[in-house]
Amino acid sequence: MNHPGFDLRYTYVTDLPYLKEWVETPETLHFFPMQEEKEIVDALQCWIGFSRYSCSLTAVIDGVPCGIGTLFLMPYRKLSHHCQIKMVVDPKWRKQGVGSSLLKNLKHLAKTQFRQELVHIEVFEGNPIIDLLKKYDFHEFARQEKFVKEDGKYYARILLESYL
Repeated sequence: MNHPGFDLRYTYVTDLPYLKEWVETPETLHFFPMQEEKEIVDALQCWIGFSRYSCSLTAVIDGVPCGIGTLFLMPYRKLSHHCQIKMVVDPKWRKQGVGSSLLKNLKHLAKTQFRQELVHIEVFEGNPIIDLLKKYDFHEFARQEKFVKEDGKYYARILLESYL
């Protein structure tokens, strides 16, 4: 990201209103499994809760959050070598390098601070982040057709991973 006011910092619990605002936009919510208000609130509370482990990064421009990426660390020793990533960028700042910076830095954080061996992400068919993920060495390892049904139309769930 080349904006002079751009920076990355660890996520704060107080970033939750931004996360909620971005996820609730119709073009974004379509790519997440939750839909009802209670589902959204519960899912985002869980998401922002990972900030207490310093495994979540917030992109800011001139001090204002514009994206969040989080490592969903596994609590079990047998699974502690990999984690899931979730990311969202403010619609105003998409396609401007915020997602790339978050993804690159999340992978670095996963490898260096948390000794992860691989990271994976779950997306729904048609999600524009797929091209970005492939650019950063993610490859599809599973696809489940007709996983989501929205407005009478089905979408596949796609699982991608990247070895660190």
